Amino acid sequence: MSPETAGLVGIGLLLILFLLRMPVAFAMALVGFIGFAYLSSLDPALSLLSQDIFETFSSYPLSVIPMFILMGSFAFASGISERLYNTTYTWVGSLRGGLTIATVLACAGFAAICGSTAATAATMGRIALPEMRKYKYDMTLATGTVASAGTLGIMIPPSTVFIVYGILVEQSIGKLFVAGIIPGGILSLLFVATVAILCWRNPGLGPAGSPTTWKAKVKATGGVLPALILFLLAIGGLFLGWFSPTQAGAIGAGGALLIGLIRRKLTWKNFFESGKDGLLTACMVLFIITGGVIFGHFLAVSTIPFLLADWVSNLPISRMAIVAVIIFIYFIGGFFMDSMALIVVTIPIFYPIVQKLGVDPIWFGVIIVLVAEMGVITPPVGVNVFVIKGIAPDIPLHLIFRGIFPFLAALIILTIIIIFIPQIATFLPSLVSY
Repeated sequence: MSPETAGLVGIGLLLILFLLRMPVAFAMALVGFIGFAYLSSLDPALSLLSQDIFETFSSYPLSVIPMFILMGSFAFASGISERLYNTTYTWVGSLRGGLTIATVLACAGFAAICGSTAATAATMGRIALPEMRKYKYDMTLATGTVASAGTLGIMIPPSTVFIVYGILVEQSIGKLFVAGIIPGGILSLLFVATVAILCWRNPGLGPAGSPTTWKAKVKATGGVLPALILFLLAIGGLFLGWFSPTQAGAIGAGGALLIGLIRRKLTWKNFFESGKDGLLTACMVLFIITGGVIFGHFLAVSTIPFLLADWVSNLPISRMAIVAVIIFIYFIGGFFMDSMALIVVTIPIFYPIVQKLGVDPIWFGVIIVLVAEMGVITPPVGVNVFVIKGIAPDIPLHLIFRGIFPFLAALIILTIIIIFIPQIATFLPSLVSY
């Protein structure tokens, strides 16, 4: 068969393996290896396989991933997430839906030192859901809020998805990080507004809590300091050009470890557990990248990305209409694939099109992350929803999915806004020179 036909067969086989629940990394590696061997020969395929595995796991740019993941793991073990939640609850808990608003704000704060949607949702879910049960919050709203607010973990820097995207398209990770700051802040406010509107229309969803004095609020504000220090140290140092991304992650991880030791929250058990969790997560991401690289080489020799780029760029429609089609494909793909796997698989296909259209790759990266955020909460494979289901097993899955839809609307609104006002994503990166 022709290279193009082989490429289409490979994509179809990959989707079948995903439906059969074969691990994403191994499915991509297997199809990529077999496809490359078919289009060239076995010896070059074996050589490429060993080369891709070695180069991925020995890559210095990719070392930024375990560093920031470890930073988030140590931050959780150090009790930083719990202090963030207590602070935000003290300030807004007396409002209607105050606990859910506090959850959104705490997720935004923890996202600034974590970089993972699932980790953010799981961390805040374990803290916030028992409190919301205690105060008789509607659990559809409660679980939907935690699952959706957890998505802030890949928009507000540091973000593992921005890191992977930056490496795949050879763009500055530092610029991508700062590009997510304003959209992340706006999305946090949109989530807060969503909760406020829902509770205004139906006060029974989130009863107001007891009021707190200004003295208590000021005293509780100190709980933000550890997270703020870590963010300013790691991301601020990266923004100012003091550190490389890998150095920033390492310094952030060291800072989180030091905070845990100073506050005497980091026991030997917590230390080993957080280290193990960070290692498992980092290995998972690196395996997915390796599988994506192997599959990408197969797609390259099949010539599908280049033929598709030529075809799409010559369509008699506007540039933004083509970009809208690509965004819609990502949105639909998010229903069926993990966000990280979706990006790794599709970037080799769509990025050549984006390049040919002259689209700003930083802006496109922010859009892709927004669509990836939708993917982690939409059925049938919304990862964050299943994370929350694991924390609250008595809540039916369909109720958690029902709870995410108002927040999905907020994500769609922000995506539309950034499409028409790209400066939201490109202003801050234009101020940095790396």
